[in-house]
Amino acid sequence: MKALSKPRGICIFFLFCILFCISAIHLYGLQISQHAFFNDLGNKQYYLTLTTYPPRALIFDRNGIPVALNKERLSAFIMPHKIKDKQKLIEFLKKEFPAALKRLQEKQHSYFIYVKRRLTDEEEHMIKSSNTEDIHFLYEPSRFYPIDATASITGITNTDNRGLFGIELFFDEQLAGTPTTTILEKDARSGLFYFSKQTSKEGSEGIPIELTIDSDLQFLVQEELLTTIEKYQVSQGAAIVMDPTSGEIFAMATYPTFDPNNTQTLPAAITKNVAITESYEFGSAFKAFLGLAALDEGVVTSEELVDCEGVKTAYVEGRKVNTVESSVAGLLTFSEVIEKSNNIGVAKIAKRLGTPLYDHYKKLGFGTKTGITFPGEQSGFLMHPDRWSKQSVISLSYGYEVTATLLQLATAFCPFANDGYRISPILVKGQHITPPEKIYSSESINIMRTILEETSLKGTGKYAQVQGYKTMGKTSTANLLEHGQYNPHKNLYGFVGIIERGNYKRVIACFVKESPRHNLYAATVAAPLFERIAEKTIMHDKVW
Repeated sequence: MKALSKPRGICIFFLFCILFCISAIHLYGLQISQHAFFNDLGNKQYYLTLTTYPPRALIFDRNGIPVALNKERLSAFIMPHKIKDKQKLIEFLKKEFPAALKRLQEKQHSYFIYVKRRLTDEEEHMIKSSNTEDIHFLYEPSRFYPIDATASITGITNTDNRGLFGIELFFDEQLAGTPTTTILEKDARSGLFYFSKQTSKEGSEGIPIELTIDSDLQFLVQEELLTTIEKYQVSQGAAIVMDPTSGEIFAMATYPTFDPNNTQTLPAAITKNVAITESYEFGSAFKAFLGLAALDEGVVTSEELVDCEGVKTAYVEGRKVNTVESSVAGLLTFSEVIEKSNNIGVAKIAKRLGTPLYDHYKKLGFGTKTGITFPGEQSGFLMHPDRWSKQSVISLSYGYEVTATLLQLATAFCPFANDGYRISPILVKGQHITPPEKIYSSESINIMRTILEETSLKGTGKYAQVQGYKTMGKTSTANLLEHGQYNPHKNLYGFVGIIERGNYKRVIACFVKESPRHNLYAATVAAPLFERIAEKTIMHDKVW
């Protein structure tokens, strides 16, 4: 018995040695060579990282009225790994949400798939009444815009509540704030109990935006613009009301417009703020700037007689110039040339002025962005004299070969109202702006103010006259360029001017374009629009 027990003991000893070695090797693998892997696995079981976003900051008008609010919207989703009645779900999705069915078929092993985000009331009712138990709901943060008229300014957010265009896009980071990251220690078995909470990264609240826009006035201006749009069936239009001293924009209405709370199928073309993002050849409004430049350079006086030749078509230094029938005249003072909007007389003065006209247009801001805090602003186009043709200075004198936004046009008109000072337009309160700079003499400005007042009293702007207020402005009728040719049947009709009474001053600019009706002019389309906007502005501001 004793002889037999010794080998058995040795076997047991070696067996335990082998088991010990195996255990040692296994422990080495767990604790040393695979330490990082198992440590990470443990952290995933015991720790949860939670990222929370602050509510998006609000956007207000100048009076503290919110124009962009937060509102939770219902979204529908499915969990492919927990589907109970697959056939019923597929039939419903195929009929009502085919895009969601396609996502389901492509990602059958996913844990979460959206059916539709930001459901409409009709879609919510349809899903709930279908009794499809595999479709679930959750609330997500989104935006609500209480004033439709400000949509082209505020812009909207996308399904992830990030800015898509407009102020929402330009100030997206400021409005969104930054998220807070929190680490939670949980019970690994049930996943329901949390033992500790630690913030690893502190977030910050979004900062609200205060616009210079007056939402009540914005609505009134939008209403008047739409009245003209409907009357003449035009394709596009815009109107701006601004303070020529501070540069603050009180209203900026545009067409096409859209419902910011119903953006399921929203064409990009109708979301543009055309007062800022589109530039055009505005035509005769530029005669006001040509007149100011000519007076400032001393190449003409307001009472100098200019031979307009009494014809509709004439040649100015070999270049053909046409003028409208209503402006045909013989000898006119320079003031009358502007009042009657005679292209022949304007062209002759422009030839005297020459290339300095470019410097004056640049000084007024044409060909350069205004720097307004809004995405997609256009700089317009102004060709340098080195690239001018023989026709260029003539074309520039009455608003061709130069494109501008309506905002640039309104801003360039402000020096007529503030003694020759150039200002920067402001859409958001508190933004840094360039201090006003005097760019024209008071003498030149005052002469042009008189000319523009006469233009509004008895010239092309007589339908823009506002009783009891000093009105100064200029019409703009321009042919639109199409396939490299000017189409006489497609026109832009605009007016830019000033209303004043004592210290009260407003610059108003407006345009509409492409009406199917013929024989229209800015004097009968845009000037009355200016007058109605001016009256609504005066009533709103209670200036009697």
